[in-house]
Amino acid sequence: MTIAFTQVAVIGAGAMGRGIAQIAAQAGSQVWLYDTQSEATQKAKDAVFQVWDTLAAKGRLDPATVTQYKSQLHTAASLHELQSCELVVEAIIERLDIKKSLFLELENLLPESVVLVTNTSSLSVTAIAAALKRPSQFAGYHFFNPVPLMKVVEVIAGLKTNPLVCERLTTFAKQMGHTAVQANDTPGFIVNHAGRGYGTEALRIVSEGVADFATIDRILKDQVGFKLGPFELFDLTALDVSHPVMESIYNQYYQEPRYRPSVITAQRLAGGVVGKKVGEGFYAYVDSKAVMPAEQPVPDVAVFPPVWVSPRASRRLELLQLLKDLGATIESGASPSPQALNIVAPLGFDITTVAVVERLDPARTIGIDMLFDDAATKRRVLATNPATRLDMRDAAHALFAKDGKAVSVIRDSGGFITQRVVAHIVNIASDMCQQGVCTPDDLDVAVTLGLGYPVGPLALGNKLGPTNVLEVLFNLQTVYGDPRYRPSPWLRRRGAIGLSLLHTED
Repeated sequence: MTIAFTQVAVIGAGAMGRGIAQIAAQAGSQVWLYDTQSEATQKAKDAVFQVWDTLAAKGRLDPATVTQYKSQLHTAASLHELQSCELVVEAIIERLDIKKSLFLELENLLPESVVLVTNTSSLSVTAIAAALKRPSQFAGYHFFNPVPLMKVVEVIAGLKTNPLVCERLTTFAKQMGHTAVQANDTPGFIVNHAGRGYGTEALRIVSEGVADFATIDRILKDQVGFKLGPFELFDLTALDVSHPVMESIYNQYYQEPRYRPSVITAQRLAGGVVGKKVGEGFYAYVDSKAVMPAEQPVPDVAVFPPVWVSPRASRRLELLQLLKDLGATIESGASPSPQALNIVAPLGFDITTVAVVERLDPARTIGIDMLFDDAATKRRVLATNPATRLDMRDAAHALFAKDGKAVSVIRDSGGFITQRVVAHIVNIASDMCQQGVCTPDDLDVAVTLGLGYPVGPLALGNKLGPTNVLEVLFNLQTVYGDPRYRPSPWLRRRGAIGLSLLHTED
């Protein structure tokens, strides 16, 4: 196999730089690590050597392979030592002025044939290359931390990037064991752009007092299958990283409402409460483990009221069967009796509005989220309205917990937590397809590998059905009057004619 780049330089010896150097050496390239702080360069080299030694001790690498890898990783004391390199990967501080200055110096120092790439996560590739004499030789090459484990890299073409450069970078990514996805030079590229739907909407929900951080995290993990809740993820990435990215994408899109940051993260960042690495974020940490508040206890209810289910409830037949399995006494009349617990299951609407529209007694009305098939979830979510009686809330909680499944009871808002977050994720992904940021397939691959979602945003939209996602968004618009819930035209067209969200327009 002919390696795409036999001589590679990595500038910046932090976690990203040494990770990129590691996988490039493992691919067969001769790699030079450089940092303005020489001690950082040696420290990074030693750290990579330690990784290889550990893998050998575990039997995952043989000693001969480790010796070969080590012979291919070098340190450089100055930029002049990089003149033989065919590819230079920059992985330094996320500041436009510093990156531009570095690449100008490299362009004047290195041969015209060299390919220069930036590992930027949020800055414009075109802007970094603007002052270069050979912008056609410049591209974005965005890896994710930890590089050896996060098997995806975004290949980003600037306005003047030669397509052959991107093809060569794609080949090299595969040789390093990574999946390459192609992205146009838009704010956040693919992964950081698509990721706006998860955390920003969760922050909006908690700011409304609907539920606390832990409840929101539990719901999104247990109902959708996310590995980490949004606030666990914020703590892992740290707000000194994630909040500036939120602000950057929001401002680069000229204050597009879908990407609006939150005062919650701004305040916590200002106070230094940034996450796990400092021992305090949305959660407190003891021995690197989050201290989670206890679950809501299941109320002790001796006698259950009869249950009436709204004829407009989503998944009504499934809901009726669930109640029957739980041993509920179900009323079948056109309207509930004065003693009944009224169950509604709206998409996008708040419980208060549904109770008023359907002329139900709000004091006896509870909502349940039926966006997903109940059998496919590990948790049920109920919502009260401001008038719900305590005994009715307790009865609903105890009833839906009878089979041992976890139950969360939240306050009323437009749409349930899962509905709002999932609809936001699918809508932003659809808008990315509308903009031509990337192909639908690359979007789902990048997000699945880069963010660890159970499935890609578009596959998630297909699972629920575009019409259901659209119903949630349209109803959220009605409740909030907020353009952040405006459905993407790309999503609307597919919902109108029943196309898969992964269908591409030729």
